[in-house]
Amino acid sequence: MATPLLSDTDLHALPALPTEVVEHGEVFTRRWVVDLILDLLGYTADKDLCDAKLVEPACGTGAFLTAVTSRISASCRTHNRPLEDALAAVRALDLLDRNVEQSRVVVEKQLAEEGWQTEEARQVAAAWVEQGDYLLQPDADHRADYVVGNPPYIRLEDVPDDRMAAYRGACSTMGGRADIYVGFYEFALRSLNPGGRLGFICADRWMRNQYGRRLRQLVTSHFSMDLALVMHDVDAFEDQVSAYPAITIISDRPQGEAVAADTTRAFGRIQAREFADWYAKPASESVTTTAFQAARMPHWFPDEDSWPAASPARLAVLEELTERFQLLEDDKTGTRVGIGIATGADKVFLTKDEDLVENDRLLPMAMVRDTTSGTLDWNGTYLVNPWTAEGDLVALSAYPRLAAYFEEHGAALRKRYIAVKQPKRWFKTIDKVDHRLTRRPKLLFPDMKLTIHPVLDEGQLYPHHNLYFIVSDVWDMRVLGGLLLSKVAEAFVEAYAVKMRGGTLRFQAQYLRKIRVPDPEAISESDRAALAEAFDKRDVKAATEAALRVYGLVELPD
Repeated sequence: MATPLLSDTDLHALPALPTEVVEHGEVFTRRWVVDLILDLLGYTADKDLCDAKLVEPACGTGAFLTAVTSRISASCRTHNRPLEDALAAVRALDLLDRNVEQSRVVVEKQLAEEGWQTEEARQVAAAWVEQGDYLLQPDADHRADYVVGNPPYIRLEDVPDDRMAAYRGACSTMGGRADIYVGFYEFALRSLNPGGRLGFICADRWMRNQYGRRLRQLVTSHFSMDLALVMHDVDAFEDQVSAYPAITIISDRPQGEAVAADTTRAFGRIQAREFADWYAKPASESVTTTAFQAARMPHWFPDEDSWPAASPARLAVLEELTERFQLLEDDKTGTRVGIGIATGADKVFLTKDEDLVENDRLLPMAMVRDTTSGTLDWNGTYLVNPWTAEGDLVALSAYPRLAAYFEEHGAALRKRYIAVKQPKRWFKTIDKVDHRLTRRPKLLFPDMKLTIHPVLDEGQLYPHHNLYFIVSDVWDMRVLGGLLLSKVAEAFVEAYAVKMRGGTLRFQAQYLRKIRVPDPEAISESDRAALAEAFDKRDVKAATEAALRVYGLVELPD
């Protein structure tokens, strides 16, 4: 954790977060959800909780503190300890004075109801709850065996500039347009004692979007992602909010077994108890009810680029395949994923006129519309090609018709950013042409499609930038095409890719690279033939059946 280089005076001089911003970021958690989180963490009254340290970074009006107080009270009675032994067992902070006061009242009231004396209850409440900014506290104040809570939902742009700069200086994971809760995760994780555990209910966007990348990297590098319980449709908060919440349990230990779980609207107090009971039994592998489904996996996903989103059963299969098989893009097989050429001025560089310029300056181009049927059906588009076979720009003096054509469109070409940066190379395309690619067999993938759609180019065309391609030194392209036509390959892309309106998937390079494949030499002759035939016939069902055999799967869960 980066300790803020601010004195107490400097901290007090920072502009406060506007009260309306803090209030807007408050989302209060229902009691049964709090109990679920504490149960999942193992923060239970049978343990001697006086000897454990629990921190709640933003206590609000005391939703978590009510349950924590009750459990500590029961623990003191179980272990015959006086309440004063629990004075250092909890540290709860909040920015708003009124929340601090209300939380202290909540603690006092709960202890009084549990039969403790008024004065000792007041002493404990005062010791536990204080006003403060969790993200700007000294490191030593944070050490914890448990960190629990519901971090505030506040965008960084709603924070005054000076305080935002202090947050960014203190929290290395708060990049881009991050929510403040990213910093809460970082501080909480770095504060854990060895074996300590974090339990938050929070928006799950950080698991997939760009601003959560550094936080994912921190988790995968130094902690164990134990549980992700998605609760998008659950009435988990006192007020109706669109927060896409999930409960995450993360431990300060090497990555071990992990659980992926999802819920339905039927998930409530009773079902939460059932889930906690299932979670506590490590022998059980998976469960499906009307209220939740969950799967236990040997590891969490190791990549910080993005974590997949799918049903728990499917996530478990993908994690297993990730464990057993290599990535599609692989140096050993010479398999590479790429994107076609971007010109920066398609209206100038693309043509169907075969007599427009010198013949050897026209490069046949594969366009998205050429792939629609599943086999390559070229519609006659050419690239007006300014590149030599060696990767240099041509001398326009050697090509008078090409020179005249580019000069005719010189105003448009010279206005492009790339031409402004390199005025002497004003007629270049954004990307170079790699003439070796034209001659190579390759699988082409349209960027946007409802289902995965590999199309084979035997080595005749150069791909446009709306097409992604795969080439390989080892794979038979028809066999690989059959594998990639299958629902198994599509499941990887679907789990990682951004979905557009109507369920359209983006088959971009970063998602295709997530696909795991077997060693080509390990595929039997019969399965190779089945995959190739399925690819030729565009038979997704047959391709999937063959792929399941190759991957050693009985089925692909929904």
